[in-house]
Amino acid sequence: MPRPGGSETRRCTSNPRNEAFPPSGSPGPNLFNLYFCMDNKAIAGILYETADLLEIDGQDSFRIRSYRNAAQAVEALPQQISELISEPKKILEIPGIGKGMLLNMQEMFKEGKLSLHADLLKKYRPSMLDLLKVQGLGPKTIALIWSAYQVCDLEGVEKLAREGKIRILPRMGEKHEAKLLKAIEDYRRIAGRFLLDAAECEAQKIVDHLKNFPGVEKVTPAGSLRRGRETVGDLDILVTGKACCDDAERDKLVEHIIKLPGLMEIIARGENKVSFRLRGGMQVDVRLLPPESFGAAMQYFTGSKGHNVALRQRALKMGYTLSEYSLARLDDQKVAAGRTEQEIYAKLKLDYVPPELRENQGEIDAAEKHSLPALISVEDLQGDVHMHTVETDGRNTIEEMAEAAKAHGYKYMAITDHSKNLAFANGLDDKRAVEHIKLIRKTAEKIEGIKIFAGIEVDILADGALDLSNSVLEQMDIVIASVHSHFNQTPLEMTDRLLKAVENPNTSVIGHPTGRILLRRDAYSFDLDAVLRAAAQKKVAMELNAYPDRLDLCDRHLRRAKELGVKIVINTDSHHTTHMDKIRYGVVQARRAWLTKDDVLNTLPAQKFAGAMKHGWN
Repeated sequence: MPRPGGSETRRCTSNPRNEAFPPSGSPGPNLFNLYFCMDNKAIAGILYETADLLEIDGQDSFRIRSYRNAAQAVEALPQQISELISEPKKILEIPGIGKGMLLNMQEMFKEGKLSLHADLLKKYRPSMLDLLKVQGLGPKTIALIWSAYQVCDLEGVEKLAREGKIRILPRMGEKHEAKLLKAIEDYRRIAGRFLLDAAECEAQKIVDHLKNFPGVEKVTPAGSLRRGRETVGDLDILVTGKACCDDAERDKLVEHIIKLPGLMEIIARGENKVSFRLRGGMQVDVRLLPPESFGAAMQYFTGSKGHNVALRQRALKMGYTLSEYSLARLDDQKVAAGRTEQEIYAKLKLDYVPPELRENQGEIDAAEKHSLPALISVEDLQGDVHMHTVETDGRNTIEEMAEAAKAHGYKYMAITDHSKNLAFANGLDDKRAVEHIKLIRKTAEKIEGIKIFAGIEVDILADGALDLSNSVLEQMDIVIASVHSHFNQTPLEMTDRLLKAVENPNTSVIGHPTGRILLRRDAYSFDLDAVLRAAAQKKVAMELNAYPDRLDLCDRHLRRAKELGVKIVINTDSHHTTHMDKIRYGVVQARRAWLTKDDVLNTLPAQKFAGAMKHGWN
């Protein structure tokens, strides 16, 4: 859930203990100070916080959503609300803002605050907003803790849990308390990290904001996002063009940058760099570069640190110095390369190293020996074979999923709804599964241009047995066996459980094999090597679940799977037609693992893929 950042503007308007505004009952601020504080970002910040506080207060979801929608509308508005406040009709024309929200804005400009927001802050304290970021600490639990102990900050809640005071509350207990302590520990460990798709989305907003500015030629994300790391800490955005070279034009560009919707705090503002924090807490560094340095800067700011150190050492041995500005000769500082990354690597007698491989894991030696692999690409995939429909917990029909797969250019796809153990997902029992197979095959006869395989995502039960009868599973074209419960088994129990699933003759693929959910749940513990060795022997593939919350297997485990001769299937685990777009995140992880199309089974044509799902891969 997005949270307002900590800019001076936000502090001016939304912190009731700040003295920018006089206490209630005293004369209000003069018009100049009021309008200075009440810019769009400040108004949006108050509305976002009000929504969060209303959620803690247990208010109606429609009312909560109305505040969030209005905040987003104000934040994205190119014109300042302060310029429109005297023209209510124009404000009401803004999508997401109704008469009630107009009254709220008029109150903010008249009183310097929103009374509802101020009252909720007095009741619940600002630190409660941070508690909502902790997994397992929902609004109702936070309100319960506050009611019992008047504790509203992370340290206070942790202290209560360690003293055994959470377990005695209604609907709590010792297990809930232990989970809460673990969640707080996880929150501290992952604070400041963001999922790959979230980081990509923020980067795209910045690119869109800057790309049409006069004199801007290129706007490109770098850093860990460009390398495809599974989570991202901050964003590096490189900008080049004429607007970056002229002082006056550069000043205009900087002014344009800081008008970015969602920018909440300016951290640093220099001649060639602007650093700021976005509403959700992500830090962004935008660097303004002359065209002749763009390639050198892209190489430097893409990283990783280990790759860059190794490359600089190589440059020094060859008589060059490599920086973010250029590759230059040591003797006379004459620039040898810098405009593109390709010319830098070529000058150092290396093949171009794709960004995903730049982790100092042997890629420089391989580039020198011309032995870098031809990495897999999205275009290599011929099908996506992990999809759910309205029969269980998906949002679309078989026909809709198939048409979406066709639109992606796939030659085949598979419907793999859940089995009965996943009761909350309306999973299939044996009888329904057989009927579903018939429905899939009947639908496949009506849709031309794509092969539709009938499959299942069957639960691996606690003892390693599969959740449906073998007589039903053997009718499936593909059986993805996955763990969805009992994550707290011992490593030995989990290993035995997975080995038993691999040994089942109907198992085609082990789905999201480590069970992790990024930034929320760690992988369960088991002997991965033992499972991979068994999978190689039984010709059971491992899934690379491309959904950004999972990315399971990770790049390290994928490399190990390849070493042990295990084939991979890249899937989206789609529950909606739009989820198929997320396949690219899985491909990025496969590239980071040095995988080629030969390592991935769903690069095969339909007939060969069907054989591979029955243990027929080489």
